[in-house]
Amino acid sequence: MVQRRTLLLGSSAVGLAVGGAAVYGVRSSAVGAGIGVISGGAVQPMQLSRSLPERRVALVTFDRRPGAGEGASSLRELVSGVRRVEGRGVSVGVALGGGLFRAAAERPRQLVEMPGFAGDLLDPGQSHGDVLVQVAGERTADVRTAVERLATGLPGWAERWRIEGFRAENRVEGGRGLARNPFHFTEGFGNPTEEREALDRALVRDGQGEPPWAVGGSYQVVRIIRLATELWDKDSVHEQERIIGRRRDGRWLDGAPADEQPNYRADPRGRLTPLGSHVRLATPDRRTPAPLVRRGYSYDRGDGDTGLVFSCFQRDLAQGFEAVQKRLEGEAMAKYLLTTGGGYFFVPPPGDGWADALAPR
Repeated sequence: MVQRRTLLLGSSAVGLAVGGAAVYGVRSSAVGAGIGVISGGAVQPMQLSRSLPERRVALVTFDRRPGAGEGASSLRELVSGVRRVEGRGVSVGVALGGGLFRAAAERPRQLVEMPGFAGDLLDPGQSHGDVLVQVAGERTADVRTAVERLATGLPGWAERWRIEGFRAENRVEGGRGLARNPFHFTEGFGNPTEEREALDRALVRDGQGEPPWAVGGSYQVVRIIRLATELWDKDSVHEQERIIGRRRDGRWLDGAPADEQPNYRADPRGRLTPLGSHVRLATPDRRTPAPLVRRGYSYDRGDGDTGLVFSCFQRDLAQGFEAVQKRLEGEAMAKYLLTTGGGYFFVPPPGDGWADALAPR
């Protein structure tokens, strides 16, 4: 059994305080393995280090090959591979799938295989995986080169699936990273404007019942959602906006600006914003936003296969993504969507202490 490392707060560590309590801390010497960065004095997972995500991304999942080594040893190979490709015009982040914890001593308590939800048609060939690696950058060539170098430099790992994404009209407004999706709507308004609030929604806290090593990490949900763009474009802009519950530019249907809250109480029957619209179902009380942070991309694989690489981060799957997904069952937009892949993953906290959790029992 590998002796467990302890993540300490103190003079040799950096930490983030949220609500007056330290959420997590890691030795600063452990940072820089492609898994975490320092931003505003706080150590955080790479995937959450920017309010404006890079324009291009590739998500690649790997399964550990039989006989490739147990527990932390195979992860060290993966981290070494990440170190070799990061910093060449790309940032690289790692998330762990449930299959990696079959024989592990401690696993994140909510990390299971992503179930199929109403309307899903999950393809096993582009779902789940032992490890998810996110490679992001401003240039497609940089991202693709890094992915190929990574994929060919991990003999103990077999690629399971990959998908590339992009953010059209990628920009920051009011502290939020915004982009236009294939349905011609601007998205990203639901994210918080402050880094502190974003990390408060996304990062696992002490006292949640999670293993100590997982504090400061985040549950990541990936959903590959094919969009029926031809069918959607047959609807009028007015009908599309009533299905979404916002104008294309983000303004609310009751006239409120995009960066303010709509007054649903003044519209109890949905005359202005339909009760079954996407945004009203997702967050029926705008004063209490869903406790998650989105980092989504669009994709286009040709032959009409376009859609979203939906990605979100939260400290609690049941309160975050799953609660929203259940509210969206039967929404008016459902007939334009088909989720074909993705999975549940856990982004470990920065540093390398989490690798001990994968030691065999």
